[in-house]
Amino acid sequence: MIGFLRGKIAGYNENMLLMDVGGVGYEVIISAGTAEELPPVGEELKIFTHLSVREDAMTLYGFLTSDDLSIFKQLIGVSGIGPKGAQSILSELSPDDLRFAILAGDAKAISKAPGIGAKTAQRIIIDLKDKLSLEETFEHALGQPEVKSKADHGQSSEAKDEAVEALIALGYSSTDAYRAVKNADDGSGMDANGLLKAALKFII
Repeated sequence: MIGFLRGKIAGYNENMLLMDVGGVGYEVIISAGTAEELPPVGEELKIFTHLSVREDAMTLYGFLTSDDLSIFKQLIGVSGIGPKGAQSILSELSPDDLRFAILAGDAKAISKAPGIGAKTAQRIIIDLKDKLSLEETFEHALGQPEVKSKADHGQSSEAKDEAVEALIALGYSSTDAYRAVKNADDGSGMDANGLLKAALKFII
């Protein structure tokens, strides 16, 4: 298997990256979101990869972080979701937004991806929801994982859950509510009311 490639960017578009690795050009399928974050042509890059092997083709799929690769592998582990379908979802939703949509049960957000219907989106939610942690998703999205006691961890997670539920009760979508609370959490340990007030500034 090819775990990653390190080389120079020879060219790319919103679907494909061409990597020059020691004089060999590798075509790597990427999402539109990945393409937007790539450095200019000629720059050196390390890209994590997944090799899909079929009878008629071998295809490399590329990701800027090991975390992006991890959520891709989780998606292709869902019955009926192949590499193309997973990449289509990740072109529509960032890994963090996808996690929030799964945790929120927001099939509508997932089904916006080309080729992904409502039933498939619901299957993704059912298969992956129990494999994701709300607290870890918040911390990853903030980019500031913290070391906490179990008690503090529980209080923080409970406050976020209450703030999200309050926003949903006010009529906001589940995904928008999760995203607003994520943006509002500054790591200071706010209670549910504090998080709710702060989140409203991001959602209005």
